[in-house]
Amino acid sequence: MNKTTVVFRKWKNGDVIALFPLIDESPGRCLSYEHTGQHGIADYGHVIDRTDPARPHECADLKAELEQIGYTLKIRTRRPKWSAEKE
Repeated sequence: MNKTTVVFRKWKNGDVIALFPLIDESPGRCLSYEHTGQHGIADYGHVIDRTDPARPHECADLKAELEQIGYTLKIRTRRPKWSAEKE
């Protein structure tokens, strides 16, 4: 079973965003997911600059939601250096 690399980050208001840094959506942008709005496109660097790492208890609900819709996740704290290798 293939795992999808995900980075969970927390906005200042406490909302959590899941970034999929190895899934390119357009130059410099990756797939993302939030409870509100669900899938979208995010500028990885912009989100990283404006958020904090989400702790396991902070991202547990979003992780469960992603797994419920079919994702098998590989959780990372940042984009892998070898990110030229895409999923």
